[in-house]
Amino acid sequence: MSKVAVVYWSGTGNTEMMAQKVAEGAKEAGAEVSVLTCADFSADDVDAYDAIAFGCPAMGAEELEDTEFEPMFSACESKLSGKKIALFGSYGWGDGEWMRTWEESCKNDGAELVCDSVICADAPDDEAEAACIALGKPFCLGLPLFFRTMRKTRCHLAVKIRYHPHRMAVTVLKEFR
Repeated sequence: MSKVAVVYWSGTGNTEMMAQKVAEGAKEAGAEVSVLTCADFSADDVDAYDAIAFGCPAMGAEELEDTEFEPMFSACESKLSGKKIALFGSYGWGDGEWMRTWEESCKNDGAELVCDSVICADAPDDEAEAACIALGKPFCLGLPLFFRTMRKTRCHLAVKIRYHPHRMAVTVLKEFR
């Protein structure tokens, strides 16, 4: 059983709602999940988890929240090399630049981004909630390897994914080159 931490900061409750949905997805896939605010997580905790989903909304000029989340995350960065992580967050303006910057920083740290990040404008709608649930599942099911292989071969697929406890079924609907 994978041990997953969902670590977040939320000012309005939007990113907290996303964190709960990420945890729901990881639990459905069979993980032992801890949902923690950034105040309850530190670099000392990184090694205790197989995977970590970090959530933070865009603040100011499209940047991570800088009084609590960013200092905690910066302290964790030196321990992220080889660690399975995922990123999520909400925003009220802009185009997601904060997430692209954050992803690049994590890649430079050597972290293994297991899936595409999830962002949503303001409160998560049904589509964003479903994306957050899906974000929680790759930690447990090996899905990242499948999609990373597809990216390397420049093969794009339309797929149907069905999750079951401790396994998944992927059906290729259409292939695009």
